Amino acid sequence: MNSSRITYKAHYKALLRLGGPIIIGQLGVILQGIADSVMVGHYSSASLSAAGFVNHIFNLALVFGMGFSYGLTPVISRLFSQNKIDNVAQGLKNSILANLGISAIIVLCLTILYLNIDKVGQPEELLPLMRPYFITLLVSIPFMQLFYGYKQFSEGVTDTSTPMWIMLSGNLLNFVGNYMLIFGKWGAPEMGLTGAGLATMGSRIFMWLAMVILFNYKKSFAQFKEQYRRVTFTLKGFKQLNKLGWPIALQMGMETASFSLSAVMMGWIGATALASHQILCTVGTLCFMIYYGIGAAVTIRESRFYGQNEMPEVRRTSYAGFHLILIFGTIATTAIFLLRHQIGYMFTDEAAVNTMTAALVIPFIFYQLGDGLQCCYANALRGIEDVKIMMLYAFIAYMVISLPAS
Repeated sequence: MNSSRITYKAHYKALLRLGGPIIIGQLGVILQGIADSVMVGHYSSASLSAAGFVNHIFNLALVFGMGFSYGLTPVISRLFSQNKIDNVAQGLKNSILANLGISAIIVLCLTILYLNIDKVGQPEELLPLMRPYFITLLVSIPFMQLFYGYKQFSEGVTDTSTPMWIMLSGNLLNFVGNYMLIFGKWGAPEMGLTGAGLATMGSRIFMWLAMVILFNYKKSFAQFKEQYRRVTFTLKGFKQLNKLGWPIALQMGMETASFSLSAVMMGWIGATALASHQILCTVGTLCFMIYYGIGAAVTIRESRFYGQNEMPEVRRTSYAGFHLILIFGTIATTAIFLLRHQIGYMFTDEAAVNTMTAALVIPFIFYQLGDGLQCCYANALRGIEDVKIMMLYAFIAYMVISLPAS
């Protein structure tokens, strides 16, 4: 490959081709959360507040687990660029075991929190709504973590469309389940917030099953399936995934923790503040997932160049990714600013919640540039398997500065 012939235009096209399905799939996940929030909010304001607290806790857990699974992508992409199919399959097998291990740790931590949920200063009247919703989401964690393992493998071999379609199908299933179980439609019992949790749990189990089935029967995965059956788990590969996965998980976990623990503080203020915070964080995650989709494409594309020792293209890929993030971020924040007085009413009929949400839009817009920049270059570092330095900076930014300031 003659790297001097690869123009920025070609990089933009390649990143959009890879990142487009990732963006759509990840936006689908967030839209699933929005569907929960909108339907639950129109069921009752108390349910929205309860969902806000629980969702922030589980977003932290899911982002931590998702970050851990990211360690697989650069490894798979590099091996795939070198045509080492048996090593690619072995990487997936090691990843399945590693993801099961991390899901067990997450479930244990969340179970301890559940047993002490009455001691974290949340409004007493919300606890009966929080507890059953918490349990349904807790059950879904291992299935979602296994799905992440297969998803990162698929993206590492440049198939970003398959996870996208599975995630969109899961979102549709969740939407239908929400309508049935929250409001008691089509003969289903009216379960309110608990029904939203059951619908989410069902959709996540479906996504895992769909990914397993497609891995075993889709023709493009056939070469990997045959090698997957033949290769065995290796301690060396397992250690490598943990070496890459833990720093990414901790970096992303600390970032999400700064938002999730702020949600706990919102609960100290009251239900209206908690609901407004939940709405803006949900909208903010939409922007983040656009940045993440492009950033994930940067990781995939960089890893391939890195595996082929094309270092000039590694640098150009990261620059091209940031250019695209700037464009999409400007479009998204402009739209959010223009709609700031309507956003709250999309989730609830409460005027006080809408007023507070509109006020939060301004500081929200200011941090988008930094959010997009760190998302791009953190993924660029993952592409060359350099993940430890971002963990240090994340600790300073979120644990030393953000949380004390909050």
